[in-house]
Amino acid sequence: MTAKRFYDWQTAGGTDDVMRLVDCLERADIPWCAIGGVAVNHWAAEPMVTQDVDFVVATEALDRAVDVLTEAGFRPERFPWSIHFKGHSRVSLQLSTEAFYHDFPTRAMAADVHGILLRVAALEDTLQGKLKAWRDSARRQSKRIKDLGDIARLIETHPHLWELLPDDLKPQIERPMA
Repeated sequence: MTAKRFYDWQTAGGTDDVMRLVDCLERADIPWCAIGGVAVNHWAAEPMVTQDVDFVVATEALDRAVDVLTEAGFRPERFPWSIHFKGHSRVSLQLSTEAFYHDFPTRAMAADVHGILLRVAALEDTLQGKLKAWRDSARRQSKRIKDLGDIARLIETHPHLWELLPDDLKPQIERPMA
């Protein structure tokens, strides 16, 4: 079974929704990139299936991105820090509106995640996004534990990132062997 077929099976047709998202943003020439678990899956040695596709667009393109995705049949739901789009699958496409992420598209790169071609946040941006999520005490404990695991996965694959960890996190993440 290919990575794409496995992802599609796990998300009840999510491949189509993700590919439609990518197509919409690319055709509209909107600067964007995947963040969160999808970006971690690109940078870590072993990907994990996630049913959330977190992404960000350039600030000036936010309204246009919402319009383009809505016209393509995605149903938007607004939250204080994001806009979630629902397509035909179990995948939740989550557009972050937090200022913290707005420069990420300028450093994004092309990637193949689960057999789907898309743009992902740069390695250091991916780590910083996961550190921000891990520090957010308003997030559920299970989410913060997953964030810690994602940080560990990034460090295991890219040992030089250990130096970028805040001092209060270093005791929780094994220092990689040089």
